[in-house]
Amino acid sequence: MLLSALTALFMALGYTLGGSGGAVIALLVAAGMNLFTFWNADKIVLSMHNAREVDARSAPEFYGLVQALSQRAGLPMPRVYVIDQDAPNAFATGRNPENAAVAATTGLLNMLTRDEVAGVMAHELGHVKNRDTLIMTMVATIAGAISMLANFGLFFRGGNEENGHSNMIATLLAVIVAPFAAMIVQMAISRTREYGADQAGAEISGNPRALASALAKISGRAELIPNPVAERNPAAAQLYIVPVHVSELFSTHPATEKRIAALEEIAQDMGQKDGPPPMTMPSQTSTRASALSPVASPVAAPKRRRSALDPHGR
Repeated sequence: MLLSALTALFMALGYTLGGSGGAVIALLVAAGMNLFTFWNADKIVLSMHNAREVDARSAPEFYGLVQALSQRAGLPMPRVYVIDQDAPNAFATGRNPENAAVAATTGLLNMLTRDEVAGVMAHELGHVKNRDTLIMTMVATIAGAISMLANFGLFFRGGNEENGHSNMIATLLAVIVAPFAAMIVQMAISRTREYGADQAGAEISGNPRALASALAKISGRAELIPNPVAERNPAAAQLYIVPVHVSELFSTHPATEKRIAALEEIAQDMGQKDGPPPMTMPSQTSTRASALSPVASPVAAPKRRRSALDPHGR
């Protein structure tokens, strides 16, 4: 319904400003731009984050965890990446399940328990299973075309006809209102995809409360710890499992509390008896990668501590 509303908005704006010909041209140009991005998004995003690929030899526990979840989901094994970054987050990319990649930061891997990491990666595989990259590319194409049409209308449509004054007012309203409306619909679609990935992740992992606990832990830290990639490229924020900035109206993600409540309902539907995880602010301790983590860069550690990938501290 939201995608249909966005399409209707594009058609109405195209007819108002540029007629059918202008609308088609704008759509073709926007489609071409986003098609290039769609085929190369994984390379662009992974390079942007300086992600390093890992395998069964370099990160046996993390890779094996993703492999087991992929088998449970009935998905091809994605490429697995680790990002050396303190900010806890994760994302999935790739144009389809056969060309997918999942990535997690060392901050996330060292903050969460094994079950919580499994919940997060199941969420990302849920995005892959639901083909959200395809859906969001379609959304980006139409939203981009709307913005392009609005710019055309601003610069190329004048008020020299009989109703020139009213035409100019209509043009200005369309230029201002249409892109804003498209942005709101685009964000609404992105939020529905997050709920869908939470649902799929709960089914894949079989432990919705572990995902809920992970969201509670990392949401506050992701907002406090600087994320240089998102600061340089704000559009990258929609990739992550939790937003890097708090804004209920303009966030591409639902409120974390609402997602946790939805996961609690899923847990109850699955017959799990325990109560919801506490929504507490994580401690302000350092998230430096542990020397014991098989995916972390080797650093000196004065004292052994447990990590998400080695819960027994071996």
